[in-house]
Amino acid sequence: MARLQNRSDEGSRSSGEGRSGEGRAGEGRRSEAGRRSGEGRRSEAGRRSGEGRRRASHSMESVLTEAVALLDEAGAPALTFRALAQRLGGGVASIYWYVANKEELLDRATDHVIGTVLADIEKLPPSDDPIDDLRVMAVTLFDAIVDRPWLGAYFMRNTDVQGNSLRLYEELGRQTLRLDLTARQRFHAVSAVVGVVVGTAVDMGQEPPQEVLDGATTREEFLARYAQSWRELDPADFPFVHEIVDEFDGHDDADQFRSALDLTLAGLRLQAGA
Repeated sequence: MARLQNRSDEGSRSSGEGRSGEGRAGEGRRSEAGRRSGEGRRSEAGRRSGEGRRRASHSMESVLTEAVALLDEAGAPALTFRALAQRLGGGVASIYWYVANKEELLDRATDHVIGTVLADIEKLPPSDDPIDDLRVMAVTLFDAIVDRPWLGAYFMRNTDVQGNSLRLYEELGRQTLRLDLTARQRFHAVSAVVGVVVGTAVDMGQEPPQEVLDGATTREEFLARYAQSWRELDPADFPFVHEIVDEFDGHDDADQFRSALDLTLAGLRLQAGA
């Protein structure tokens, strides 16, 4: 009886140990499955994370090039992070790797374009006349802004970001160092030149009236209509308008800019006694 009991106890222990072994095996299988599943999830997450990093790995050059293209097409309202991300082929979040917000993007896009203008100016051979050199530089800047009206609104807006803009301003100012002027006169001279360049270029870069855009009339016909209404005014009340109306009718905006610039520089020449 004791032997039977012992055998029964041994059987129970054997059975228990078997079940315990099966339990451990089951736990091992579950642990292995969990480990593989976890590794799979980590691998998938890593793969997705890597893809995100690849999508964000544009260059600053490509971001600014596409930003300038959007600005050229439709101005500042068209420059959104979503539109820019679509052009770059990535997510909106990828833009934040390079700029903090739209204002910084506008400043950097402006400076990107000014960098090209600066390179052109630095290639210009100097002459013996600083005012002539200042004129050539001013015309170079004008040509860039008149082709991109949005540029004038952001030029020199934030020189902490716009290093090229500050260097271009320096190049203009250096020409005045060659003249006999005070610091205040130099500051005012460069401010006047930049004002004429930027102000006129932005004004010229505005879209013409809708009827001209639609082709319903030409620019010349549009101006002629206003000129005719000016001619019908009483000369006693509008003597100046009657004096210049023929000049206004069909005038050339670029010629008007050059005249304003020459007038400014002529005043500078007199002031410097050059």
